[in-house]
Amino acid sequence: MQFSLDGGSRLPIYRQLMQQVREGVARGDLAPESRLPSVRELSRELVVNPNTIARTYAELEREGLVVCRPGLGIFIADAQPELTQAARERRLLALLDPLLTQAVHLGFTAEEVIQQVKARVGEFQWKQNKAKQR
Repeated sequence: MQFSLDGGSRLPIYRQLMQQVREGVARGDLAPESRLPSVRELSRELVVNPNTIARTYAELEREGLVVCRPGLGIFIADAQPELTQAARERRLLALLDPLLTQAVHLGFTAEEVIQQVKARVGEFQWKQNKAKQR
């Protein structure tokens, strides 16, 4: 996976990188057990302070998205759905509400938003719901 930075973004560099890793996992570009570049490698490639990369990896590890294996590197973690259905739904709503608020302020109709979401869904890797498969 190729990382890039937007110098004009108000988002801190470590947050930009975290978002790229999250999106890479969601799209299937970064599979579980994939090795990420070392702190030194990525800081050289992006010309940023190694502490910024270390912070990115530390935050992703705290979220459970990556695991650090001393002497081996940083790897994408296997998915661990440890949250209850209710907790997962609360998190989803916390993400959806600001999106829908912005869509309203931008003048989109509900149908236009739904159409855009449907168009984008195919670009992401979804887990199959075992209950629906039965």
